[in-house]
Amino acid sequence: QVQLVESGGGLVQAGGSLRLSCAASGSLFSIDYMGWYRQAPGKQRELVSRITSGGSTNYADSVKGRFTISRDNAKNTVYLQMNSLKPEDTALYYCNALALLPGLKTYNYWGQGTQVTVSS
Repeated sequence: QVQLVESGGGLVQAGGSLRLSCAASGSLFSIDYMGWYRQAPGKQRELVSRITSGGSTNYADSVKGRFTISRDNAKNTVYLQMNSLKPEDTALYYCNALALLPGLKTYNYWGQGTQVTVSS
């Protein structure tokens, strides 16, 4: 089992910045990717960014150049630095951890979500 606890959401004006944190605990040896997804009202959950255990990253086109994902392995924490925020970034942001299981199976763990609201 893996537990994920997010923090750092809030209300910010357009052009502002926020940093999200996700602290992981539990059976972390099975974790490969960690990342962030978001879900706006009436929309599907979408990948924002993720980072592998080796440090490779990828981003949604909509956030490239504005968001930066990083991880502190010593603290088992993943961060999402969000700059130049836009109203369309408003969503509930979820931390995600992808676990690799025997038999080439995978399992997704999710945090409870943290709200990010960007005012125009």
